[in-house]
Amino acid sequence: MSRPAPWTAAVLAQTAVEARLATRRGESLLAMVGVPVAVLLFLALVMQPGGAVEMPLPGILALAIVASGLVNLGIATAYERGYGVLKRLGGSPLGRSGVVAAKLGVVVAIALAQVGGLVGVALALGWRPGPDASLPALAIATVIGAAAFAGLGLAIAGSFRPEAALVVANVAFLLVLGLGGALMPIGALPAPLAAAVSVLPVGALSEAFASALGSGAQLAPPLGLTGAWAIGALLLAVRTFRWD
Repeated sequence: MSRPAPWTAAVLAQTAVEARLATRRGESLLAMVGVPVAVLLFLALVMQPGGAVEMPLPGILALAIVASGLVNLGIATAYERGYGVLKRLGGSPLGRSGVVAAKLGVVVAIALAQVGGLVGVALALGWRPGPDASLPALAIATVIGAAAFAGLGLAIAGSFRPEAALVVANVAFLLVLGLGGALMPIGALPAPLAAAVSVLPVGALSEAFASALGSGAQLAPPLGLTGAWAIGALLLAVRTFRWD
């Protein structure tokens, strides 16, 4: 009788499966790639040609992370739970930790590709990073932000029926689109609203991206806040994770 594959090998195999499934969901690709790129192009080429890329870029990067972590992962996992797919995985050597690790790994990989692609588009449109921009800081902010919104997505998937998770995730995406710095800088919002958004995960991540891209602001406070949200979201995801 053959022995079960090691946990690491099982996670890597499941990660590959999750990645293939993610690339086959047309509506998810639209949310993860199409919408952020469309917003960036619209602001740069239509609203304020030549001057609209620099300020909203951090918010657009945060929007992309929300799309891949909270929206795509949350909805897909909720339907997997509803269809009984997760229940079948529960009997595999993966276990809860393996399933979460595989899904988190895919979200992080997608997030890094999203950020790299969007920054490339912005550069092609004429945007330039600040003199103190840091590629490692940008990568770290991306990974921490992906963990935060993946945790929130898994928490939604474990707390709601698939149809309700679909609604909750899409409403959250629309709120982030309007208030998370994608269409206008968070600082341009009314003061009480801007203060509230800045302490939410999307606001903290947007500010961390701005700092990493060379805005001149300190990186540690927003990155630390994003990390706190990531830890809390992942703990919440573990508590709410259900096989069926």
